[in-house]
Amino acid sequence: MSNISPEMKAAIGTQISRRVSYPMTAADIRKWALAVYWPDAPPSRYLSTDNESLVAPEEINPFAWAVVEQEQHPAAAGVDANDPDRTEKQIGVTGPGLKFQLNGGVSTEYGEPIRVGDIITSVTTLGEYSEREGRLGKMLISSTPEVWTNQRGEFVKRVEITLIRY
Repeated sequence: MSNISPEMKAAIGTQISRRVSYPMTAADIRKWALAVYWPDAPPSRYLSTDNESLVAPEEINPFAWAVVEQEQHPAAAGVDANDPDRTEKQIGVTGPGLKFQLNGGVSTEYGEPIRVGDIITSVTTLGEYSEREGRLGKMLISSTPEVWTNQRGEFVKRVEITLIRY
């Protein structure tokens, strides 16, 4: 018997959340670089005084302090962050009702670097489902990709989180 219901399959690709950053400043980029490389000095490309050539470290998070806009699926309100069915409940879908969950990993892919003035939009969706037999029974493996683009529509970053439930 599968843990993946027809309702869950039909929900693949549904938007879970969307965020829009404030425009990136040279100070944002420089401060993030200083923090990431501390106690060593960051590479000079992150400290350039020429805003045209200044790029942010790949690890920068333009959503770390505040966002211009944030939206979640209406069903996400009040969903417990530790609920194994959280992924589905956030989008108004009945989850599989499994009891345990663990982080299955994170993969990251980078595209265009973030530059001064860039406004980043992040969209997180429900990704794919798969199942595998484990020592404790059938495991449900799900993913939630988060894709960042800049104001020109260029791909900046993709982070995919994998969740294992059983």
